[in-house]
Amino acid sequence: MKKFVPVGVSARHAHLSQKDLEILFGKGYELTKFKDLSQPGQYAANEKIDVVSLDPKGKTISGVRVLGPVRGETQIELVRSDAIKNKFVAPVRSSGDIEGSGGCKLVGPCGEVVIDKGVIVADRHIHFSVEDAEEYGVKDKDVVSVKVEGKKGGIMHNVLCRVSPKFALDFHIDTDDACAFELSNGDQVEIIKE
Repeated sequence: MKKFVPVGVSARHAHLSQKDLEILFGKGYELTKFKDLSQPGQYAANEKIDVVSLDPKGKTISGVRVLGPVRGETQIELVRSDAIKNKFVAPVRSSGDIEGSGGCKLVGPCGEVVIDKGVIVADRHIHFSVEDAEEYGVKDKDVVSVKVEGKKGGIMHNVLCRVSPKFALDFHIDTDDACAFELSNGDQVEIIKE
């Protein structure tokens, strides 16, 4: 049974609905690809937006990259340090689980949108193809721990396993977790069953 998985570090980013994309960038607008991401069909777009906290003492995070393709609902993924510093309400959630999450204002070159939900800190998760899940002995929604070696090594708990034929093997963490454990894209970590 396999144990080691590659690391994919994710910075703050935005997923936009087509409706919000068109408000921010113009009627009929389509995202343009900057580079492919680790998951098949997913890409970093050239487009960036500003994300504004709704807190009276909140601030603006400028130049947040949009990821494609467009989604059914807009979602903003921050790291905890962003949320604290800039006064955003951002619970830890799995991607797509935005009910009861925080809101914000989005500013693009052609317009602004206020969303009442969609701001989250993404949970730690591992993407598995169906074949990879079998080789690693996990099922969709299993929760595991991940062991990190090195000077700032340790164990990360509560790592969700996400299995789909559309996924490629990758342990997704945000930049806060990557810095805490001195991890970079492509590093290997070990899965420990809880």
